[in-house]
Amino acid sequence: MEDQCVITRQVTVAAGVFAPGHLGELTQLVPFEMVDEALAQTRTVQRRMRDLPSRVVVYLLLAACLFPDLGYPGVWRKLAEGLAGLPVAAPTPGALAQARRRVSSAPLRWLFDLLRGPAAVSRGCGVWWRGLLVCAIDGTILTVPDSPANRTRFTKQAGNHGGTGYPQVRLLALVACGTRTLIDAVFGPTTSGETTYAPGLLRSLRAGMIMLADRNFAAGALAAKVAATQAEFLIRVRTGRGAPKLPALRRYRDGSYLSRFGGVPVRVIDAQIIITTTAGRHTGTYRLITTLRDHHRYPASSLVCLYHQRWEIETAYLEIKSTILGGRVLRSRTPAGLTQEIYALLITYQLLRTAMADATSTAPGTDPDRASFTIAWQAARDQLIQAAGVIAATAVDLAGTIGRQVLAALLPARRLRVSPRIVKRAISKYQARGPDIDRASYKATVGIDILAPPGALTVTTNA
Repeated sequence: MEDQCVITRQVTVAAGVFAPGHLGELTQLVPFEMVDEALAQTRTVQRRMRDLPSRVVVYLLLAACLFPDLGYPGVWRKLAEGLAGLPVAAPTPGALAQARRRVSSAPLRWLFDLLRGPAAVSRGCGVWWRGLLVCAIDGTILTVPDSPANRTRFTKQAGNHGGTGYPQVRLLALVACGTRTLIDAVFGPTTSGETTYAPGLLRSLRAGMIMLADRNFAAGALAAKVAATQAEFLIRVRTGRGAPKLPALRRYRDGSYLSRFGGVPVRVIDAQIIITTTAGRHTGTYRLITTLRDHHRYPASSLVCLYHQRWEIETAYLEIKSTILGGRVLRSRTPAGLTQEIYALLITYQLLRTAMADATSTAPGTDPDRASFTIAWQAARDQLIQAAGVIAATAVDLAGTIGRQVLAALLPARRLRVSPRIVKRAISKYQARGPDIDRASYKATVGIDILAPPGALTVTTNA
């Protein structure tokens, strides 16, 4: 007879009908008391005890973001899978839908406002630059179901081939570049542009931060509002047709010059970026404006290098839209349901990113960039199915099971590589942009030349 091994596992969850209300180990970041307070503050606590208490419904909405390929009944089965032996309710799809409508989006929005913000990490982990918290602002598009109710609020985008098949939502976020945690976010119909939504994020800017933004945000009125928050900014502006006028008022020895934009004194940096790979050499010109006017403390070449951090927000959107959603359309078929679902998605992403930042902070000197979002996401799914780590032990385990899996498979330090910004796996069977497009990534070296400002000006060494 072969030897046998019996493994027993103890699971600690809430009692009674509240048992399925959990998020696995991520519950420690959004504990029962926090959800109960969100429900109390938004007056959405159930009026009578049900099989689906409001707290359980909130966790169901968050858990659904870890399983975007399942309907809500399937997500419920995941929540109950690790609760063998407990008398757990078996709600119908209709009951789940009614419970979600009863809870509304209000507690989810309250939770997001509580949980949003940069993760707490040490200043030596690639999160800060010369004493400033580096963040970026940008927008993206989420696709929603093509239902009559959704079309009353969200429109389809026009295009050369008949436009999009689904209505879309514009999401605009402010992200801490080092940890990719969400500092703030707003969303709404695509009929309004990014600069229209951007003022809704200014409440989260303050002194000690530097905001990076692309050319879409180079609007004088917006720049003035950002400067009024006492946060610094580094924004790329157009250089060709339609470029803003930036008269050179004073020239500095590092090649930058003083000007004004939106009534705000700014330094202007014209830089030529030279990227060299085995496939050839590419040259481009960038113009950046910044409120950091001390050219001694903030040299032009260092600011040009810093601007590259803006791409961290693009990676954050990739993690939300590709890793979490898998390119799928959102579930909800009503505008109210979409608001609820998007806040749940933002909260779930923030919880994963916070868990990753907590884990890397236990390994001094580890850059949060090296933590794999995919590993954290998959580990969180496994913990939810097992109903593991729902309630924290007496001793605080900052890394946890999710963090230990992340630390066990850290990504290598980033290498400087370039890749064409094109669709590499098009939905259509036809080749995007022709059959001869080089879609390979290459190791690269980068050269930066600061260009002299226009006109003959007196050189000064004062800030």
